[in-house]
Amino acid sequence: MNERRLVIVSGKGGVGKSAVTAAVALAAHRSGARVLAMAMSSGGGLSAHLGVPPLQFEPREDRPGLFTSLVDRTRALIEYLQVQVGLPSIIGFGPAVRAFDALASSAPAVREIVTMGKILWEVKREQFDLVVVDAPPTGQIGSYLRSARTISELVPSGKIREQAGWMQTILNEPDATELMLVNLPEELPTSETQDTLDWLGRELLVSRTTVVTNRILPILEWDGERLPTGPAGDAARLQLDLQSEQQRWIAELAPDRRLPFLFGTMTASEVAALLSERVEAWP
Repeated sequence: MNERRLVIVSGKGGVGKSAVTAAVALAAHRSGARVLAMAMSSGGGLSAHLGVPPLQFEPREDRPGLFTSLVDRTRALIEYLQVQVGLPSIIGFGPAVRAFDALASSAPAVREIVTMGKILWEVKREQFDLVVVDAPPTGQIGSYLRSARTISELVPSGKIREQAGWMQTILNEPDATELMLVNLPEELPTSETQDTLDWLGRELLVSRTTVVTNRILPILEWDGERLPTGPAGDAARLQLDLQSEQQRWIAELAPDRRLPFLFGTMTASEVAALLSERVEAWP
């Protein structure tokens, strides 16, 4: 993963994508990289797993070399108009800000391209070695990934068309960008992840996609015919049943990477810290 400049993390709701996003960011930071961890919507999950205060729009250095940011759609649109179009600052004018928020909410693909544009701009300006993004769930991520192509189809020329072009270039660089789909070894997450992979295979929006299966139970080496009686035997039978079910769905999807189920009561930041140790061992 050291050669990546952008990792976008998505997955069905509840699979632990914020924890995995934080773990990837922490592992890269520990290796010496200058890292920006971003949230595309609510940043509560990412900030909790990183153990930092609520995220803000401007990148904030929470630890030396580890920065965080929350994509605020209105602020991102204003920043885009200032940087790409040369519009003077209007951040202090309430009516104008509300008008731009209405535009970003209603115009086709504007909300998505503004959000993705902020992320890809942070990659393009090369202030960070790695940008890691806690993205929307798989049911929503497609419109964001496709936004640059949509704008290219709608706008034939000009600065907006040029921006869409370099956004597509970054997303399609296999040595720069990775889309990471977090999955659980269960039926519904596996089915949704497979549907997303099929869609991505048809759309060809991102060159590199990997599947991370999270919360995998350790293999219990026990002969099922000689289990003890009582609570210990009941617990062993339950784990063997769950283990068998998990292995079925792991075989169905064949994930590229795996993360363990963490037993015990832990804080969100403790979970991310432990997972980051596993991420460090990834190729």
